Amino acid sequence: MSGATTPETTPTSTPGRVQAVYFTLLVGNTLAASFIWGINTLFLLDAGLTNLEAFAANAFFSIGMVVFEVPTGVIADTLGRRVSYLLGTVTLATTTALYYLLWVWHSPFWAWALVSVLLGLGFTFFSGAVEAWLVDALTATGYRGSLEQVFGRGVSIAGIAMLLGSTLGGVVAQATDLGVPFLMRAGVLVLMFVLAALLMRDLGFTPAGRTNPIAATRQVLVASVKYGLGRPGVRYMMLSAMFTTGVGFYVFYALQPYLLELWGDDGAYSVAGLAAGIVAGSQIIGGLVAPWLRRRFRKRTTSIILSISVSAGILVVLGVNRSFWVALALLVLWALIDAAAGPVRQAYLNDMIPSSQRATVLSFDSLVGSSGAAVIQPVLGRSADVWGYPFSLALGGLVQALAVPFLWLSRRSGEAADVATTADSAPEPPA
Repeated sequence: MSGATTPETTPTSTPGRVQAVYFTLLVGNTLAASFIWGINTLFLLDAGLTNLEAFAANAFFSIGMVVFEVPTGVIADTLGRRVSYLLGTVTLATTTALYYLLWVWHSPFWAWALVSVLLGLGFTFFSGAVEAWLVDALTATGYRGSLEQVFGRGVSIAGIAMLLGSTLGGVVAQATDLGVPFLMRAGVLVLMFVLAALLMRDLGFTPAGRTNPIAATRQVLVASVKYGLGRPGVRYMMLSAMFTTGVGFYVFYALQPYLLELWGDDGAYSVAGLAAGIVAGSQIIGGLVAPWLRRRFRKRTTSIILSISVSAGILVVLGVNRSFWVALALLVLWALIDAAAGPVRQAYLNDMIPSSQRATVLSFDSLVGSSGAAVIQPVLGRSADVWGYPFSLALGGLVQALAVPFLWLSRRSGEAADVATTADSAPEPPA
């Protein structure tokens, strides 16, 4: 293809090298993000926000992702996925520094809402683009293994980075203050900008080039509808994310104050960091289990439906539990199931999407999930204010269960990807 990067001139000329670069970017992103995962809710509450305002701030982050998914999708499809990634690191480093300043100044809620929207902008540069870059580059370099294996390894490697980052973030916060992990995050993102500039090249994909922004946005929307909402298997899988994404975000961050409440010491920030670390450890195991899980069932949707159903039940049990150690055990199981099923879902979606629309549709999938998160998180946060964290977790489990009918409809669509195992590009869907 004219303008395409050839394998001989890139650091990603083999499937192994492609995966090495992907894992490097994944480790850096996860490490940077996880510094604050164990203490984010405590950070917001320490800044003077209520539970409702703290989770509303998270909801504005989701709103930012909804608003900017299409524009950043245009950037990924017209200027390249490498450019999109680089812009994401710069945006996230800047907005993370702003978050720190809002905490220092004890700023009003409207300021948190604004910066949270901009944080969402930063993450939209990553969503879709990096995963699409990986799958296209693997296909271009002749990879013929299962996508579950690559995504599963990615989950495990990210889990190791999360274990280190979240635990370190909690320990550093307790030794210094809640703001230092945010400064650490900004610093690592700057480093990732440099590494991506040196290592990442668009391979197996030729950027469309500069074009009229309005026309490009319209093309992205048309492609999203045609290859996303227009294809039953993809449509119902994306719609299920409206219920699972928001609940997942809420549970992860609500577990911080919930576990501290069970522990009996509101200042034990290392406990909150340890909780995030336990999730990370479960991800390490879950990512390795993903290929095994895929082989246990003929259809990918079987394992996805089972995982969503069981994890929803775990949340209900967490809602009635009053033991710290039982909560940790349930948290491990919840994270393990989620980590094992995640790569299966990624592989299923990618096998249904043509290469030229991959970043667009994956971004649209993220947009749908963020739309649900923008509503679900503040609702569950408000329920925590009124009835407590246990009730909000049980309610979250019931909300997540609403995803199961949509997953069943995706299964009923009879997509070939439900039983596919290779990284071959998906064929054009029938008109």
